Amino acid sequence: MQNKKKEFWILTVIVAISGLSQGLLLPLISIIFEEKGISSGINGFHATGIYIGVLLISPFIEAPLHKYGFKPIILMGGFLVAIALLLFPVWFNLFFWFFLRLVIGVGDHMLHFSSQTWIGAMTEPQKRGRNMAVYGLFFSLGFAIGPQLVNLTHISPNFPFYASGILVLIAWSLIWFIRNEFISEGEEIRKISFFASMKRFSAVLKFAWVAMIPPFLYGVLETGLNATFPIVGLRDNMDTFLITTIISSFSVGTILFQVPIGIFSDKMGRGKVLPIFTFLGSLVFLSLAFISTNWLFIAFFFILGILVGSLYSLGLSYMTDLTPVELLPAGNILVGMCFSMGSILGPSITGALIGMLGSVSFYYVIAILLALGSFGLFTQRKNMA
Repeated sequence: MQNKKKEFWILTVIVAISGLSQGLLLPLISIIFEEKGISSGINGFHATGIYIGVLLISPFIEAPLHKYGFKPIILMGGFLVAIALLLFPVWFNLFFWFFLRLVIGVGDHMLHFSSQTWIGAMTEPQKRGRNMAVYGLFFSLGFAIGPQLVNLTHISPNFPFYASGILVLIAWSLIWFIRNEFISEGEEIRKISFFASMKRFSAVLKFAWVAMIPPFLYGVLETGLNATFPIVGLRDNMDTFLITTIISSFSVGTILFQVPIGIFSDKMGRGKVLPIFTFLGSLVFLSLAFISTNWLFIAFFFILGILVGSLYSLGLSYMTDLTPVELLPAGNILVGMCFSMGSILGPSITGALIGMLGSVSFYYVIAILLALGSFGLFTQRKNMA
């Protein structure tokens, strides 16, 4: 039991540092590109590099996990993220930075996929919502701190990259202190081919396709807030400090309420909680289009963090509720892939629309997507009832 607690807390610390690096990287690069006059369309597409990397590695990650266990996958993923972060200052080039984002996407997904599956496998069903919420809370805590490191560019333009890379290396070193485990301890380790993984993905979707909606929506939100909103803010004459404070207020709302919402979903059921919170989030996001006061922006983003900041962890728990334990690795991969697809579409669509229709279109697009997601979740819950 003591070893399980140690493993759990080391994994949550690692994911917090990973959240910090992501929370820093998205607004930092968006602001750098905007200040250099790079178009919002290119800026938005460039932000998808991380999530394209996630999609590229996703179909191939399950087999190594079964063969080698959790620890080696996390070690490799963390190492890739740290090295890529430290290489950003070496050469400012759009293609080189896009490649580094791809590498970070591959490494981050290796780290998150293994950590999520590890925690899901070691946790009793009655505590799963709580533990996944704590996991998500630590990621959100890192994500909230990350944007504030953008302000360290006043010391040196390269300082945030070096600081986040070193922090990832420190967190990465903690993994060496826990023993390796496998998805099915005590059972024969299965050999899983690429095509077998595809069949397992199909099986997961039959059980839990509805649980893929919240991670998709959270992907749209995460990259929309952290990659596209800085462009919107700069064009609406907000300063960098205000932009990073608004982004962090979303994460603070998530941090304060993620565990209570996770516990609440354990009692009420994910299928009941998700459509309500998602619909309320769409209403709050729509109202942002009509706000011009700075403190109201901060307050409304804080409320959004409460309502929709837990979509990823709730969706992950919902998938775990609906999926047989032997399919959990495949289910975790699909959750990551849906999150990545949302993360790719979010900045690509909003960045292009900002260039064509103006910054207010950012709020309308995300509000509509949240409303559609709420409708899908509610409809499927009625069908399952």
